[in-house]
Amino acid sequence: MTPDDAGSPEAVADRLGVWLVGALGDVATTSVLGAAALARGLVGSTGLVSESEACAGIPLAPWASLVFGGHDVRDGDPVASARALADAGVVGVPLVSELEKELSAYGARVRPGVVYGAGEVVRSLESPSARARRADGPLAALAALREDLARFRREHALARVVVVHVASTEPAYEGGEELARGEDLWRALERGAELPASLLYALAAIEEGCPYVNFTPSLGAGCGGLRERARERGVPHMGRDGKTGQTLLRTSLAPMFRARNLRVLSWSGFNILGNRDGAVLDEPAANQAKTQGKDRVLGSILGESLGTSLTRIDYVPSLGDWKTAWDFVHFEGFLGARMQLHCTWHGADSALAAPLVLDLVRLLDAAARAGRSGLQEGLACFFKTPHGVSEQSFPAQVRLLEDYLAELREALASPSA
Repeated sequence: MTPDDAGSPEAVADRLGVWLVGALGDVATTSVLGAAALARGLVGSTGLVSESEACAGIPLAPWASLVFGGHDVRDGDPVASARALADAGVVGVPLVSELEKELSAYGARVRPGVVYGAGEVVRSLESPSARARRADGPLAALAALREDLARFRREHALARVVVVHVASTEPAYEGGEELARGEDLWRALERGAELPASLLYALAAIEEGCPYVNFTPSLGAGCGGLRERARERGVPHMGRDGKTGQTLLRTSLAPMFRARNLRVLSWSGFNILGNRDGAVLDEPAANQAKTQGKDRVLGSILGESLGTSLTRIDYVPSLGDWKTAWDFVHFEGFLGARMQLHCTWHGADSALAAPLVLDLVRLLDAAARAGRSGLQEGLACFFKTPHGVSEQSFPAQVRLLEDYLAELREALASPSA
C-alpha cells in the first residue's frame, strides 16, 4: 500500500501511522527500510519478536499498512542515510536501490523538530527550520509538533499513529520531580521553561491520542505529569531505552550467577561505537545518562552478591554503525576459587534496534485497539530501564511479556475489540 491509497475507503481502517522522532537517524532509516522490505516480501522476519510464535493469534498490523513520517532537527535524506548503511555493510546495496521510492516518500513527510535540552553535537546540527520552531518558545513548539501529528493522520487517512522516540540521547534532566502532575507541565510551559525536547514530543503524542514509545535514555514520558496525562487520555505508552546488545546479554547472564549462588566480585563493561550516536555519547552528560542504565541492571539482579561494576562507552568514528562491547566478569565459586568470564558482543546498532522498534509499534497499536492505557509493563523486556517495572532479569521479563501477549490475544479476540 502506498501513500496515494489514502483515499481508498477500504484502506482507512487498516492504515497505521508510525511517527519517528529522530527521523533521519540510522535506527529510523533502518526501521523504514525494513518495514518496506517486509511489505514487499524482500526479506524474512529474523529478529522480529512480533513475527515469532509468541505473538501467534494476535491480529497485528500488516507490514503493508504502515505509513511512516517523523521529526528531525537536521536536514537530510533517508536515501543517503540508507546508502551509507549499505556502504558500511549493515544492509544490502540492492535492497536500498529497490526501495528508493519508499524512502524518498518517507523523507518528504519528515518535519522539523526542536532541540531543547540537547547537547552540543545535536545543537550543531540544527536546521534553519528547526531553529525557527524554537524561536517562539516551548508552548508554540508543542503546538507545532501536535499539528504535525494531526495533519499526518488526517492527510493519510490513518486509523491511529504510534510515535516512537529514536533521537539522540539527551543529557539527563534533573527537574523531573517538579513535573509530578499534569498541571505542573502546563504551568512550566506557560512560564516558558525550556523542558527537554523528548518531553515535548511525548506530550504532543499523548495530547493527540497517539500510543508512545521512548526507545532512548532521554526523559520522554518519564515524569509523573505525563504518565497522569496518558492515563487521562487513554493512551498506552512504554519506555525507556531499547535493550539491544550489551544490556540484553547482562540481564540474561546475571540471573545465571544468582541462580548458582556465585559471587560476582566485579563486572566491567567497555563499549566502542561510531555513528552519530557515538559522537553524541562522547559528551560527558549524554554518556552518563546512557551508562547509568547499563550499570544499574546488575545491582538490581545480583543485589549484595555484586561487588563493583563499571560501564564505559567510547566513540570510535571509523566504526560507523557497528559497535563492540566487552564484558569481564570476575567471580568467586566454591571453596573461594576465583574465576573469570569474558564476552564480546559485536553488532550493527541499527540492525539490532530497528526490529524492536517495529515490534513495539505493532504491539502498542494492538494495545490501543484492545482499550489499554497508561504504562504497558508487559513490554519491559524491550527496555534497559523499563518504566513501572523493577524486575531486570531478562528471563523473568520474557514471562511478563508472555502474560501480556495472552491478555492482548484474549482482548482482541472478543467481539467488542
